[in-house]
Amino acid sequence: MKNYMELFEDTEDIFSGGSPKAKFYEILYTANKNLVEDELDKLFSRLAVAEKLIEEQGFEEIYEQKVATADCNFDDSIENIKNSLYIETVGAIVTRNE
Repeated sequence: MKNYMELFEDTEDIFSGGSPKAKFYEILYTANKNLVEDELDKLFSRLAVAEKLIEEQGFEEIYEQKVATADCNFDDSIENIKNSLYIETVGAIVTRNE
């Protein structure tokens, strides 16, 4: 199974122009409010689990330092993960909104 980034590599065809972030916000404002809230809640749950794991493993200080210094952009992998999350969330909203 392809990952979301592979499915949406040609953003001009799939998204009719615009970035995954721009399309995320477009869908956010036009889709059913309850579906959007549910998908955002799922996204925040994932973030909470990630932060809990970071804390449990003793990496909280390192994590906070990286975020505070904006050192999170050490390579394109962070941007790729963000785009995947935008696309995944848009896909979930659009699928459920139909």
